[in-house]
Amino acid sequence: MKILVIGGGGREHALAWKLVQSPRVLKVFVAPGNAGTAQEHGLENIAITATSDLISFAQKENIAFTVVGPEAPLAAGIVNAFQSAGLKIFGPSQKAAQLEISKSFAKDFMQRHHIPTAEYAAFTDAQQAHQYIDQKGAPIVIKASGLAAGKGVVVASSLEAAHAAIDQILIEKSFGAAGSEVIIEEFLQGTEVSFIVMSDGQHVLPLATSQDHKRLNDGDTGPNTGGMGAYSPTPFITPSLHAQIMREVINPTIQAMAREGTQFTGFLYAGLMITPEKQVKVLEFNCRMGDPETQPILLRLKSDLSELMEHALNGTLDQAETEWDRRVALGIVMAAIGYPENPVQGATIKGLAELHLKQNETDDFHIFHSGTALGGENGQELVTSGGRVLCVTALGDNLKIAQQYAYELAKQIHFKDSYMRHDIGYHGIDFIHKQ
Repeated sequence: MKILVIGGGGREHALAWKLVQSPRVLKVFVAPGNAGTAQEHGLENIAITATSDLISFAQKENIAFTVVGPEAPLAAGIVNAFQSAGLKIFGPSQKAAQLEISKSFAKDFMQRHHIPTAEYAAFTDAQQAHQYIDQKGAPIVIKASGLAAGKGVVVASSLEAAHAAIDQILIEKSFGAAGSEVIIEEFLQGTEVSFIVMSDGQHVLPLATSQDHKRLNDGDTGPNTGGMGAYSPTPFITPSLHAQIMREVINPTIQAMAREGTQFTGFLYAGLMITPEKQVKVLEFNCRMGDPETQPILLRLKSDLSELMEHALNGTLDQAETEWDRRVALGIVMAAIGYPENPVQGATIKGLAELHLKQNETDDFHIFHSGTALGGENGQELVTSGGRVLCVTALGDNLKIAQQYAYELAKQIHFKDSYMRHDIGYHGIDFIHKQ
């Protein structure tokens, strides 16, 4: 069968790479893809972005099902459009995707259904927001309510920073329409983890646990980004905590969505804070797999991803099982200097050719592309075309070994003005050492 993956980032590269490993899958098309997906065996990029054209392509190619990677097409209603055309597509409807599209919708939903989350208030008026901040004090968290590509969150350690964030979002409109409303939340202390599941609307299949590193710089300093690296599994989620997350967050969310007439089919990502008292609180919902969490998670997945997705599309996810590599996977994002605000683009990437050959002969690492394209003088050079350029992902017998291996690989790749953190996985390593 043939599958279509929509998107062009590292998450979509990983999804397409994993799907084509199935003996039942003939080819995976990626729309629009990147230079990495262009070089993978069994994958083919197609330069189509309009929903109507994607529908026509899926019909013409007899695509078995389509997978939506990023949030923007979900927000635009691509799932509804495909379903109206009689096509199978894995992802939530536009209405169900409100869990990510609107943070105020998500917060109200959680409050309504007693799903644990931080205390909050929503504002469209800057003056009222400023008054609320003065009343609550700092530290405090300011979020653009709409989609801001993972960058619309400010953790303000002072009142000055909080007031500046309000002005930036509501008055200066730094995030455009996504910032027409702000959510102001209490600051939660603890450990942030990622918990991603598949849902068919009724049943839930948890994927491997992971932990993302959202801040730009070492030691979790600097601005929030879309993610600078991740690893899986995380030692912070014990079996008892896993059961607690399913009981208090995941199952109530899927069940409540169904009761409200908005069945949720697709990936549900819960960004969670584990407090020192072992309370679980939802920081955010995403209606897709995380990036870069997808890369280490799928490097560990031994099951047939296409079979899991078919179960989800057929409402039989309760019959599906997952098998995982016992090793730890860690992914390091190599970004362009200036990310996340103004990344430098167009630099030639060197050192990948040999690694691409080597990764086809081993199962212990893979270089996933995100912001890459073919360019240069002959049009065949690998060049940077985005903020996050690559995710160097490796397996190791433990977290420390996986970390060392990934950094050894990353050091073999060079492009002008490259940037990466040097401590991905440090939370987990510190936690393990303290046990």
